[in-house]
Amino acid sequence: MASGWEAVDDYIAEKLLGEDEALSAALANNKAQGLPPIDVSAAQGKMLSLLAKAVGARDILEIGTLGGYSTIWLARALPEGGTLVTLEIDRKHAQTARLNLERAGVSDKVEIRVGPARESLAAMSGEKSFDFVFIDADKHSNAHYAAEAIRLGRSGTVIVVDNVVREGGVLEANSGDPRIDGTRALFDMLSAEPRLEATAVQTVGAKKWDGFVLARVR
Repeated sequence: MASGWEAVDDYIAEKLLGEDEALSAALANNKAQGLPPIDVSAAQGKMLSLLAKAVGARDILEIGTLGGYSTIWLARALPEGGTLVTLEIDRKHAQTARLNLERAGVSDKVEIRVGPARESLAAMSGEKSFDFVFIDADKHSNAHYAAEAIRLGRSGTVIVVDNVVREGGVLEANSGDPRIDGTRALFDMLSAEPRLEATAVQTVGAKKWDGFVLARVR
């Protein structure tokens, strides 16, 4: 079945997305630099871009840059004068992302802040509120990152969290896997957080069986 999921993703990309030299170059550069192949798929990247456009996002926060593939998709959604702050713990990843963003022509819209995301977020105060937040970093911190997204957002801010199904692993209450434990903690946090309305959607495709949380600050 997995090969069928990938074939459908290829069909979607061919029919709706087309070739994109900058994005293909970013993935190739990521691979050449030894970055893990854990970027969102092309169809998922376009979904993020469309969501950001749909809410009229002018200021976007991304937690987890990797090589900047999803960053490019989000930066392209910004209007003139829009900004994107992306947080990355690994300096090599951040440097790779800088090259990819420059090649894609969006580096002027993006600020990469290097360091542990918890520290970067804690240092963020007095800045403009973010309209859209994409969380795709260390999964054991998901609940904390979602809480920080509320603090740094406003009423109407949209929050998207990646990798929340984990091929069904989210059902394993005693998995011992910190990624699954962190994802379950995120769901517990969302279910108890009155400032958010949220849902989650399962996905299949080139990234196998996984899913996204979609939430909105009330």
